Amino acid sequence: MADTDNIFPPSQGGTPGFATNTASAPEVAAPNAAPEALGTDDAAKSTNTLSEAKQQVKEGATKVQQQAVDKIHALAGDGKAKAGSALDQVAQLLNDAAGQVDEKLGSQYGQYARSAADTVTSFSGAIKDKDVEELIDDARAFVTKSPAVAIGIAAALGFVLARVVQSGVETRQSVDAAA
Repeated sequence: MADTDNIFPPSQGGTPGFATNTASAPEVAAPNAAPEALGTDDAAKSTNTLSEAKQQVKEGATKVQQQAVDKIHALAGDGKAKAGSALDQVAQLLNDAAGQVDEKLGSQYGQYARSAADTVTSFSGAIKDKDVEELIDDARAFVTKSPAVAIGIAAALGFVLARVVQSGVETRQSVDAAA
């Protein structure tokens, strides 16, 4: 026990501490000390290194952010093209159905189907002609103008998407069960 008393002599408070022994390593003795307390050369190096690290982090974050924005725009452009072609197919189906509706229900109802097909075709053309940013701005304006309708449309799309996914899962299970 006498040996430990000689290695760690009691300080003023009676407990050994790093703050009282500054001769060995100033950064250990005062870990929260400003870089200037370490020495002018060390402080300059520390400040430069810190500034360089901050700059590299900012540049890296900016680069990643730009890549993400570019990827989102590319995906949105692909989605816009697919939506336009899907709407063209829906319009074609409505035009084809209009002839059958004429035969079964009368020309008045067939004209409704043709009118719906024309509306879908014009909507498809509007989507194809607009830039992705313009479409986003239009969607924001629509949601701001009539939020209840936007929520209803989102709920309906969610329901349709859930049904499509569910039917895909059921089809996959029936194929797996047959095999």
